[in-house]
Amino acid sequence: MKNLLLFILLFYSCFTFAQQDAWVFLTDKQNVETSINNPITILTQQAIDRKNAHGVVIDERDVPVNEAYISQLKQQTGITVMAKSKWMNAIHVRGTETDISALTNLSFVATIEFADKSINTGRFSGHNNKFEIEESLVDFNYGDTQNQIEMINANTLHINDFTGEGLIIAVLDTGFPNVNTMNAFQRIRDNGDLLDGYDFVDRTDNIYAYTANNHGTKVLSTMAGYVEGSYVGSAPDASYYLFRTEDAASENPVEESYWVEAAERADSLGVDIINTSLGYKTYDNPNYSYTNSDLNGETAFITRGANIAFEKGMLIVVSAGNSGVNGVGAPADSPNVLSIGSVDENGIYSSFSSQGSAIQPTQKPDVVARGGLAFVIGDNDIIVNNNGTSFSAPIISGGLACLWQALPTASNLNIMQYVRMSASQYTTPDYFLGYGIPDLELAYTIGLSLQEIEIVSIKIYPNPVNEELHINFPNTNEVFQLNIYDVLGNLVYNTILNNSFNTIKTSFLSSGMYVLTFETNGILKTFKLLKS
Repeated sequence: MKNLLLFILLFYSCFTFAQQDAWVFLTDKQNVETSINNPITILTQQAIDRKNAHGVVIDERDVPVNEAYISQLKQQTGITVMAKSKWMNAIHVRGTETDISALTNLSFVATIEFADKSINTGRFSGHNNKFEIEESLVDFNYGDTQNQIEMINANTLHINDFTGEGLIIAVLDTGFPNVNTMNAFQRIRDNGDLLDGYDFVDRTDNIYAYTANNHGTKVLSTMAGYVEGSYVGSAPDASYYLFRTEDAASENPVEESYWVEAAERADSLGVDIINTSLGYKTYDNPNYSYTNSDLNGETAFITRGANIAFEKGMLIVVSAGNSGVNGVGAPADSPNVLSIGSVDENGIYSSFSSQGSAIQPTQKPDVVARGGLAFVIGDNDIIVNNNGTSFSAPIISGGLACLWQALPTASNLNIMQYVRMSASQYTTPDYFLGYGIPDLELAYTIGLSLQEIEIVSIKIYPNPVNEELHINFPNTNEVFQLNIYDVLGNLVYNTILNNSFNTIKTSFLSSGMYVLTFETNGILKTFKLLKS
């Protein structure tokens, strides 16, 4: 009987892993120029307004994938279409290696990238828990959440009537049962702040239909939950979209594709902040798993998506993970997200909180908040304690919605930097707490001071740039240090500018997004630049 059982398991395993996952990258899109010239046909007005407010360029990545190509892929032998990404112009497919490889015969297929990297050109086994470790002028009475709110000084923002009003947060998670009926979310329902949702796993508008996991409900409660005298989330007056991208029953790279799809939808809806308590490193099929060296801020599909989401002007807040010394997962490795670790109620490092390493191009984690025995609300309306960076991240996300409400002209890059600068060990970061516990009141003060001391009016054009970038200052005796950084935070160019009109050759830059900083007398001003 044991031998028969072993045979059945081996047969099932071989059958399961014979089905491969891959990303099919496409050659082109339809009506690109027309769509960009008429952005309301591909984006909501809310999204267009947010992009305009923060100088975010609407480009080809905002144009949807060619549906005719998707239809043709669905007709191919043995191919199942699982997800799509307009940012990547890619389709996530499932099938045998042979059937997927045959897709290269289609004229619109540019390249194919298998999740099993050994087919492309080798990986790491194991499994880690990406969810929580269970233990079973506004003057709010915070009740149970007082410690986790006051630890990051979000309460001071609340007192000044910065409670997240006007900011939109998308929660990418798994399972939001009873959010539409629980007393804890009555406040956001009454205020019209529970906007909408979509289940990318089951492909349904009914985000509440899936009830097998309540992780997303708990995550949302740390931001939006409100029980008079007992519980107040970190952004009780923000607005929320709920997206299910995680299939808790299995671990497969298609969840990365669902995540990117949801981020794209969030961008098109005008979302300001994405909170995700999901992280990926190891898969049921070990051939799909990422090695430590892959977690370099640019390799994982979800990390690439997070990098584009940042370029699109959104603030991405990610749980660092619950893997301790085994390190952060993706997309927490991205230099363009705020990766959040965990401390307990006394501000002491939580042993489960994923640690950063020299592999990541920037400091990870970025900052920390309470994730040790954090107070959350389950789908039964009962307040409980849970462990996990799943909860320290949304506590921060809600606080950042309040901060961004207070500093509406700041960019996502500005907000990230103000938060780091406010943290308890900004000058001595480490791989456990990153820059430490942020002080959002201090971040607000830092933001105000940097905005009040305006350098000068700097004009840069054209943007996007091709061969030459023009930089124009009004008449001034100031000398400026110009630095140009790529999306990984690497310095690619620097020079001193002391003329009112300057021209810089940009042919040495590859296509993509860059950050320009102008510094004089200790004052810093930043711009985003797109190289075509």
